[in-house]
Amino acid sequence: MKKLLILCVFLITALFVKAQRNEVFSPNIQSLQIKVNDNWLAPPIVNLNSDDVLEVSFDELSHEYHRFQYIISHHNADWTPSGLSEIEFLEGFNNSPIEDYKNSLNTTMQYTHYRVSFPNEQVKLKASGNYIITIFDDNDNSKPVCKACFSVIEKKVTVSATVSSNTDIDNNKSHQQVSFNVNYNGYNIRNPQSEVKIKVMQNLREDNCVTNLTPSYISSNELKYEHNKNLIFDAGNEYRRFEMVSVKYAAQGIQRIKFFDPYYHVTLIPDELRTKNYSYDQDQNGRYLVRYDWATNNDIEADYLLVHFSLPWKDELPDGNFYLQGAFTHDNLTDNYCLKYNPETKALETIQLLKQGAYNYQYLFVPTNSNKTTTALTEGNYYETENEYLILVYHRPFGERYDRLIGVQQVYFK
Repeated sequence: MKKLLILCVFLITALFVKAQRNEVFSPNIQSLQIKVNDNWLAPPIVNLNSDDVLEVSFDELSHEYHRFQYIISHHNADWTPSGLSEIEFLEGFNNSPIEDYKNSLNTTMQYTHYRVSFPNEQVKLKASGNYIITIFDDNDNSKPVCKACFSVIEKKVTVSATVSSNTDIDNNKSHQQVSFNVNYNGYNIRNPQSEVKIKVMQNLREDNCVTNLTPSYISSNELKYEHNKNLIFDAGNEYRRFEMVSVKYAAQGIQRIKFFDPYYHVTLIPDELRTKNYSYDQDQNGRYLVRYDWATNNDIEADYLLVHFSLPWKDELPDGNFYLQGAFTHDNLTDNYCLKYNPETKALETIQLLKQGAYNYQYLFVPTNSNKTTTALTEGNYYETENEYLILVYHRPFGERYDRLIGVQQVYFK
């Protein structure tokens, strides 16, 4: 067992340096989710030494039992492994089995739902910062099947923030600018410029998050981040939505549902480019909720369906790739979420295996030889868009070996 733990830790270090996205490595693993206090809308952040409960869950596409093991690792603000030893960031036993699992009921696709909650009888976390839970199949310890990322906060500072469409590059057009103050009155920060690290996320997205920020003003107890062009975000548009909560009728965003043995196929209403007008909708900023209309337990009664996405494209294709994005993609710009052009339908298309529920999504474009995503070609950018921004404040005091998460604030543009 000790050799196994050493091997797993080595694999975690090799695979996840500078990685910060949830990720699935096995095609048999689906619907990886993290919930805090059973709130599907909450960011994956728990308070240190609190009653908060963090749950990691996923499905394995069979009724065959798999002995999944999890290993917890501690990471810095940039998601590189921290300098802490295991005994410094957790209390109890690492490398423990996931013992909570149930087979699906009355579904066309068989699966087993696994979940594990923290803290539990085996382990309790005792340091703030970033964490990765890596899950291995005991039948094959050579590689993980998935990983889930979350953070633990010890609140030491207060963050106050605003979002404005009156930005340093345009006014009420296509951008939103975040400004915020970090008040650390009573908390010792000797050298804020070198000790404090900031991360700002739009709708919990990793692909366009902002880091390496320099304060515009420093006082004895406050940092101000104002008129910073790095804090100007493309405003985007409201997320597109669809609901597949039953196979008996086509709900919101669905054109038709048909059964082709052995699976149900859901064809969404072909999407339109939204580069000319803002589209108001009450979205959930990219999240998704597993739900089946007649279920008493959505986790094991919701079925898996093949969902057909289509974005008509009549013009010449630009040099780059289009991707599907939403919480269900974990912001991974991989071939699995890349849309392919179909010359017969003259549309960009992809098919995704998804669990029944309500989904938010959008289309992103990434130019060739670039890793910068944009909504400009597909969704447009409109200052009216309701977006949420998450500000995370990390601190590494002089002589410390890890980044503490000391402040978190959500702010909305409405």
